[in-house]
Amino acid sequence: MPNLVNPHGGEKLRPLLLEGAALAEQRKRAQTLPRVPVSSREKGDLIMLGIGGFTPLDGFMTHTDWRGVCDGMTLANGLFWPIPITLSTNKETAGQIKLGGDVALVEGSEILASMKVTEKYTMDKAHECATVFKTTDLEHPGVKMVMEQGEVNLGGPVKVLSQGGFPEKYGALYMTPAQTRAVFEANGWSTVAAFQTRNPMHRSHEYLAKVAIEVCDGVLIHSLLGNLKPGDIPAEVRTRAIAALIDKYFVKKTVVQSGYPLDMRYAGPREALLHALFRQNYGCSHQIVGRDHAGVGGYYGPFDAHKIFDEIPNGVLETRPLKIDWTFWCYQCGGMASDRTCPHRQQDRLLLSGTKLRKLLSEGTPVPAEFSRPEVLDILREYYRGLKDDEKVEVKLRGHSAR
Repeated sequence: MPNLVNPHGGEKLRPLLLEGAALAEQRKRAQTLPRVPVSSREKGDLIMLGIGGFTPLDGFMTHTDWRGVCDGMTLANGLFWPIPITLSTNKETAGQIKLGGDVALVEGSEILASMKVTEKYTMDKAHECATVFKTTDLEHPGVKMVMEQGEVNLGGPVKVLSQGGFPEKYGALYMTPAQTRAVFEANGWSTVAAFQTRNPMHRSHEYLAKVAIEVCDGVLIHSLLGNLKPGDIPAEVRTRAIAALIDKYFVKKTVVQSGYPLDMRYAGPREALLHALFRQNYGCSHQIVGRDHAGVGGYYGPFDAHKIFDEIPNGVLETRPLKIDWTFWCYQCGGMASDRTCPHRQQDRLLLSGTKLRKLLSEGTPVPAEFSRPEVLDILREYYRGLKDDEKVEVKLRGHSAR
């Protein structure tokens, strides 16, 4: 049997989603509890806690954990963790909650989880933004998300009661860490590279995935299914385009496509570490880290996410980065290349990015054949043709995407 990497912090996954009689009993009890609404980001975090994606966390972070993660990327118990996983509410709601008491965490009328509130605390939002995002600029979508949180954080363990509709919406595409591990084992894989994407895959993405297949048993193309920023392409369109690419241009049984329920934070290097951490829980030994991983605009250097893996202590993550340089189409080479393999001039290169592709498609501008596969472009053009005027968002090229 192949040996996959261990889950983070131990030898077993720690899913917090109840099942069977325990689920039915807790759902009934939760109906009687005070209700705390959760944001979209908090819902995604809650589901990851439920399915074991955030193993070994047992709930939302206390103040000591929050401070340790912001300042040193460690929980109070010393375990590595790069981004705070917190739950917030307003002062009025917090004032009605008793310490040691339970609350129901809800989205609309649906109860997603119950939580024992062990701590109520205020946090310095600007401090979280400065340490995690390296900016307090409200134009940064992750900063904006934090600054709009409630004034009070609630810390404590959770019992998760729902997967928030993701299995029903995405079917077999949505897999838990236990399910991806079972697929990898059935395939006989022990080394698996995760490819993180919030965009449809263009030729540069395809190149990165195929480089990984050369050195690993297989690749998990792991698509974000939660909320994105305006102008990004919805998951149901993106994953259909990726499926067409896999079907036409990859060797059978070298790729697994799946999705996970988080919202993007756009935290650049720190989010790259979080991606590697939960990919370890999904069974991946490696994570592909290309240009400006999980970045937005020009807030991070193109390879800051490469550097941060060299700055963390050895052994805190089993999942290791596959660092890949700038990739592009070179007209002189006649194919995909990188700064490490191509000796030609900038004028000979077509630089590819998801932002550039969205801009071309949204404006109805012809897309060079070297940019993306025709089967992918057909699906994306159909999506853009179907957008109403009030659904269209101007795509701006900033930072590295403007090169």
